[in-house]
Amino acid sequence: MSVTNAISGMVGIGGLFILGGGYLPQTIPQALGAASVLLAFVNVSGGFVLTKRMLDMFKRPTDPPEYPWLYAVPAALFGGGYIAAAATGAAGLVQAGYAVSSVLCISSLSSLASQATARMGNMLGMLGVGSGVLASLLAVGFSPEVLTQFAGLAALGGIAGLVIGKRITPTDLPQTVAALHSVVGLAAVLTSIGSVMAHIDDISTLHLVTGYLGVLIGGITFTGSIVAFLKLAGRMSSKPLVLPGKHLLNSGMLAANIGTMGAFVTLAPGSPMIAAMALSANTILSFAKGYTTTAAIGGADMPVVITVLNAYSGFALVAEGFMLDNPLLTTVGALIGVSGSILSYIMCVAMNRSLTNVLFGGIASTPAQTDYKMEGVVTQTNVEDTAEALVNAENVIIVVGYGMAVAKAQYAISEITGMLRAKGINVRFAIHPVAGRMPGQCNVLLAEASVPYDIVLEMDEINDDFGETDVTLVIGANDTVNPIALEPGSPIAGMPVLQAWKSKQVIVMKRGMASGYADVPNPMFYMPGTRMLFGDAKVTCDAIKAAVETRAT
Repeated sequence: MSVTNAISGMVGIGGLFILGGGYLPQTIPQALGAASVLLAFVNVSGGFVLTKRMLDMFKRPTDPPEYPWLYAVPAALFGGGYIAAAATGAAGLVQAGYAVSSVLCISSLSSLASQATARMGNMLGMLGVGSGVLASLLAVGFSPEVLTQFAGLAALGGIAGLVIGKRITPTDLPQTVAALHSVVGLAAVLTSIGSVMAHIDDISTLHLVTGYLGVLIGGITFTGSIVAFLKLAGRMSSKPLVLPGKHLLNSGMLAANIGTMGAFVTLAPGSPMIAAMALSANTILSFAKGYTTTAAIGGADMPVVITVLNAYSGFALVAEGFMLDNPLLTTVGALIGVSGSILSYIMCVAMNRSLTNVLFGGIASTPAQTDYKMEGVVTQTNVEDTAEALVNAENVIIVVGYGMAVAKAQYAISEITGMLRAKGINVRFAIHPVAGRMPGQCNVLLAEASVPYDIVLEMDEINDDFGETDVTLVIGANDTVNPIALEPGSPIAGMPVLQAWKSKQVIVMKRGMASGYADVPNPMFYMPGTRMLFGDAKVTCDAIKAAVETRAT
């Protein structure tokens, strides 16, 4: 997802078309364009650096050597040839550059679908953005002074993104992605306002409509992403914000948006004051809507929120592309928007939620926890018995969830895995699609701790193997292993779950008996084959590691 963040930084290309002045911008629209370019390059640089760091964690010692610098050869040949052709006045170069950039960006996202081609996908994304910027520079034909201004803005934003990308840890990945989404949203707002104001004396209806939509979508993305960042970073309560009459409030703001848009399209042409007032009202309304909708979503639904915000950033790019009549922005924006929407749908299916229920929570009610009566008793275990069960097993599956990320227990888990595998025990990991706080977070955390990615399996790959497993160790997961999902009418009925309870023995590591985000109890905790190991995940895993080590020697 960091790559889509980086590619969506092409929103700054829109800023290029309103950049001007000299070494410094001289008008308000030019200043807005400069700010958009600066923010966009923070996103581009940070996104690609972050993606490279995450992918490097999946490298294995036995992997063949890589020579990423070789990608500079075709890049230099294309760039040099492109500039040389531009100097001769060859026709059609801008559109050709846009086509090359679009193909490279599409290839980038498709390559990321496989571990074998993911690094190539990151490089293709860099080449795609680079060729798109080069073609756009040719299209605008800057003077040397404005070109210097652009270079300074790009360098400053790129350095800032590089610093951010280098400092972030995998545990911080979800909130960082949300923060980068906010940068794209703000850049879209600035570009849309600047473009409309720069051409207000001679502007088409399409330009007005798409400019207004760019501000609306970008504004929602901006504040929504900031709220998501604060929730994921623990700086804001993860509980849903309860607003009296929130659906009426959001509907009222939407109606105000529609009314403002009508006045804007009708009265704004040739009137900078009316245009500025309408765009200001739209900005305020979109900022407020981004806050109210995202703050009302609980922390457990943040994986879906992140993918939805990713889609929003793409649709903001589409609006900008129509506004500027730029096929590159339209193509790339549609790619990001649709891919984000598909991923959001997949995440909702994995949680057995509808997208409307996640985004506008409270539409449907769910049974209370007291509706379920648990049968059986909770059986506790200890570190020594857990270690004994692990070293005497032949097949072990480890199910990890957000609790592992919070406790930063992945390193101890990796060492336990290594010791068990050294004894010839078959150890594998089961990852639910919504494990963690964004898609793939648990995979990255395990890769950071040097867990081989070929033993980290998705739910569909491993779910049928639980019945033949001696011990399943559940760390920081709850609803994703809840058999109540199989009961019609339950709050999570139909939600695909990891069927850990089919194992011969299940050991669940939790702080206590609290329910998960669905607020329903888990009958697996009361089953005869389940043992509960209470305590902090990292402390407990460190203790298990020490106990396993004494038995492995």
